[in-house]
Amino acid sequence: MNRSLLWTLPLVLIGILSSRQADAACCYFSAKNADILQPAQKAYITWDPVEKKETFTVQPKFEGNALDFGMVIPTPSQPKLNEMPRDFFRHFAIYSIMKRREMPHSKLLHIIDPAPKKLFKSGGLPPSSPDPTTKKDGTPPPKVIVLEEGVVGTLDYKIITAERADDLYQWLKDHKYNYSGDEATLNHYVQKKWIFTVMKIDTAQMKRNKDGTFAGEVSPTRFSFTTEKLVYPLKITQISVKEKTEALFYVQAPFKVDLPGDMTYQYTWIPSLQGAIGCTPDGIPGGGDDWLKRFGPQIPPLLTRAQELGFRFFPGQRPQPGKDGKIPTTMEWARKLSKNDIDILTGKFTYSEKVPDVDAGFTIADTKDPVRAKAIAKVIRERLAKAFKERPYGYLVRQAPAKEVQDLQHLAGHLTEGLFITKFRKIFTRGEMNDDLLIVPARYNDTEDRSEYEEMLPTSPP
Repeated sequence: MNRSLLWTLPLVLIGILSSRQADAACCYFSAKNADILQPAQKAYITWDPVEKKETFTVQPKFEGNALDFGMVIPTPSQPKLNEMPRDFFRHFAIYSIMKRREMPHSKLLHIIDPAPKKLFKSGGLPPSSPDPTTKKDGTPPPKVIVLEEGVVGTLDYKIITAERADDLYQWLKDHKYNYSGDEATLNHYVQKKWIFTVMKIDTAQMKRNKDGTFAGEVSPTRFSFTTEKLVYPLKITQISVKEKTEALFYVQAPFKVDLPGDMTYQYTWIPSLQGAIGCTPDGIPGGGDDWLKRFGPQIPPLLTRAQELGFRFFPGQRPQPGKDGKIPTTMEWARKLSKNDIDILTGKFTYSEKVPDVDAGFTIADTKDPVRAKAIAKVIRERLAKAFKERPYGYLVRQAPAKEVQDLQHLAGHLTEGLFITKFRKIFTRGEMNDDLLIVPARYNDTEDRSEYEEMLPTSPP
């Protein structure tokens, strides 16, 4: 029976060999006739720059035919592990659904009066095996220290450290981990004195397909640790990526965040804002006008650089690969959390505004009587006028099942008033994974980006 390994983002999947197969696995590390794919990865990261404390919660999605799995997670310092809600990222997805602007409309008015007067201009937008102590040949064990071991949720884990990459490499082999990488990648982290967490995955969580393959997501686990910089282990992923891998990040920090250099989402964010200019009398939602004004002198060189990279972006469409197959990052939601945003989690504030039903109390049958229909039309028009006066640019609405909205309570305690949440998506090519990922304040040439993005932007007509 063969086992397989996958380096995830930042998780490393490793095949855990049973003891009856240990002898067969001693001479090689590459699994045969087994495969694991990682089609997607979600990560929630928090950062406290004062305390130098970072947490990240990850939930990789797996597809493949290998039977047993494990994870290796490198961190700059020894982490503290906590179990997170199984559907944590689903709740986050519901919380960050984009809002759109809607105006009330009548289904009855056009029956009564097919050509009514125009009331207003269009408003709104639109238990583990014991550790071996010595080898059979009597040589000392590899110099790997187990700092901690235990269980978090349904996962067994060990937190280990090593002074040499070859020692760590040997430790993985001796402990029956089918590691398909090389010592060079391990050395990247050993030289930086990072800590490794080794975890076993509960395969019962995986859905087994008819052909013997499986698909599923591991229960999310939170890692808390100290670090000088807000960093995400990326290089470790490179081993198992043939061409590219996709990651969705939610980052909570005292400021809006971005990726450095040509990974910035400004290549797509600035054109989106430019396309919304003039579409709403009160300016672009979320302070987009202010960002464009402050960023103004940097726009021409930014767009020139985008052209050099072969980036072409059209609002409403996913960005396409540019030169060398690189795809620009996209920002999907951003907001500095207010008290109301936190109160949504406990039902103290509404998840969505409600568009008034201007036809309330009336039916199609009521329109059959000409006299009554005339009175109904007057009431409906008055209701429309009132709604437009209260919300001249529309009501901010979004839809989600009531049960999903109620389940947002599972996010309580994880989101903090006054901090910024930035949600962005990045498809990494192998060439972009030569080092770990730094996450930086959202700025461009020292100009800070504080613009928010929680409602759909309008688009200027072509």
